[in-house]
This record gives sequence, C-alpha cells and structure tokens, in this order.
Amino acid sequence: MGDIHGKPIAERIDWLFDLAQRHGETFRSPEAWLARERYLAEHPTAIAVLKCMDGRINIPVATNTPSGILMPFRNLGGMFDLGWPHLGEVLSHHVLRMTGAGRRVLIIITYHWSKSSAKRGCAGFNYDTEAAIAHTHEIRRQVEHIFGNGHGTVYPLVCGIETDDEAMVIHGPDDKALNLAEFTAADAATLEPRLAALLPGMPAQMRADLLPLLHGNLEHIAQVREQARRNERVLDVEHREWMICLGRGFDFLHFPNVALIIGPYSPDLADPLRKAAGIIQSNMQAGRIPDDGFLLLASVPYDELGVDRARAELKSRFLSHFAARVLEEEFGELFGKMHQHTAVLDWRSRNLELIDD
Repeated sequence: MGDIHGKPIAERIDWLFDLAQRHGETFRSPEAWLARERYLAEHPTAIAVLKCMDGRINIPVATNTPSGILMPFRNLGGMFDLGWPHLGEVLSHHVLRMTGAGRRVLIIITYHWSKSSAKRGCAGFNYDTEAAIAHTHEIRRQVEHIFGNGHGTVYPLVCGIETDDEAMVIHGPDDKALNLAEFTAADAATLEPRLAALLPGMPAQMRADLLPLLHGNLEHIAQVREQARRNERVLDVEHREWMICLGRGFDFLHFPNVALIIGPYSPDLADPLRKAAGIIQSNMQAGRIPDDGFLLLASVPYDELGVDRARAELKSRFLSHFAARVLEEEFGELFGKMHQHTAVLDWRSRNLELIDD
C-alpha cells in the first residue's frame, strides 16, 4: 500500500480501482471458488455481519475465513436501525433467501474499541465503548423482534472487536463473555465447551459453524502479536480518509483511514454525508491529505443481468447525484475538488463496473 494518502488524487483513484480489480480476480479464481464451496459444505450456517465502516474491522481476515462467506453490512459509525425501511428489507431478503435454502442464519452484531487508547476506538460513538455496546444490544433486540427470540433459525450474536490485537469478544446472555485475547492457540480445544456453556440457546450446528471463526481468530491474534513483537505492525490512528463511499459493495476496501463508507440504509442520508464531508475537509485543512481532491464513489450490487442490473444502475446514479447535490449545497469549496465515479458490482463475481455518465 505504501503511503497512498499522500499521493496526488489521480494516483489514489488509480490505486483504488486497481485494488478493486485485484480483489475481484482473487475472488473469481478457481482456488477461491473451491475453498468457498468446501467451506459452505462443511459449515452450512449463513453468517451476516453488521459492522462499522472502519477498515480495521475486517472479520474474514481476523478469523481466517475465505472471502465471500460472510455477508457484510457496513455503515458510518456502525450505527443501524432495523426500522430503517431499506435496511430491514435487505436483511429480511437475505434471511429469507438463506432459510429458503434450508440454512440457519447467524447475525453477528459488532462494536469495536482499542485497549491502548480510547481515541483508537469508534469515532461514531465519540469513543464511548459502553454506548457502542448498548447500541449492539438494541440491534439484537430488534433482530429478535423481527425473526423471533426462540433462536432456532436466526440467532443475533453481539461481538466486540479489540482492534490492537484484532481479538473477538463473544457476548452471551447475563453479561457473560468469551474474550479470545485471553487465550492462545494451545487453548483451541477448550473453545467448544466454553462456547456451549456461554451460548446454550444457540443450535448445535450453528455453534459448530461459529467455532472455526474463533479458532481462526486465535491464530490471527498470535500473528498480530508476533508482528508487533518484531515491530512490523504500525497502528495507524490518524484520520486521513480521502474518499466517501456511498452504497454497498466495498468489501475490497479494508484499509484503515482511507474511506468513509455510508450504507444506503438510513432514511436521512444527508446527515452522514455532511459528517463524512466535514472529516474530509478537516483532513485537508490539517494537511493530513493533499488538498488537490477527494473521491465520491457510489456503488450498488446486483445478482442477475437484465432488470436487476438496470435497477442497480439507476439506484447508483441516484445515490451519486444525491450526494453531489448535498455536498454542492453545503460544502461549496470542497465540492469543487470532488472527483465523482459511479459503479455497479456484480455480486457473483465481485467485479466492480464503472457506469460513469
């Protein structure tokens, strides 16, 4: 990656689309496809993850899970409300599609914090970890309201991410938790009974399918700590974002402090757009990024050619034009430095396709 933040805007944009292309090529490779097929055959539970836009929150990497297994929902600040019409529809559609195929659904609801510094936590909650935890529990209650609290088919699981070690904390009922930072790879054999004791209401098959994520996280924690011991790991904590991403399909963007990602879920998209633009403007004024420009990228995924792709095009263009109008009206000087691109994402191949007018 190098210091991409300091490059001219044209080079940064080229880097971004090259990153997206390489991600898609890797995803489409025979090895990756076979790995996903084998994994899903062994672990049939469908897993969705609600998480912050922070690039440090990369659950597939943190759990050594093949790309494409976990269904991501990302939003600025990690804030969600299942009462939002579009979010409720997208999540319900995903759950019904999975259950229609005979699969149970595990919904992992995440928050994050840093053990070394509060300012390395979640800016969306003003670095208040307790507020972030309370929010995840509220989402859990909303999931239960929609899909039932028997948990036989859909199970909402609260999970913390400590970003220094990239360690998971699995929350159970009655304020109990399993903090993987407290264990080593030698403790892997003890995780199954610990998980059963922590989550007795979770179906056995679902626990069995969650277990590989925990084993993978133990291995990843050891790797992160070894990198820190060798001084190969740098904690990048300074806001240096230079792009606003609006929509869905940004899985290739797992780098800290590069992008502000706004999911198309809230009925009031103007508010997070204003907050994101304010951060970009502040980064330029403080000299954290060059003031030669920033990127606005809208993306909408589609599953099928024809009507589904055509609708994705219209939706992506709407999001792009809407965001540009908000920025022009309220951030005139910053708007003059905007580079605007519009795209759709083939969800099956993870191919990002530009549809700029």
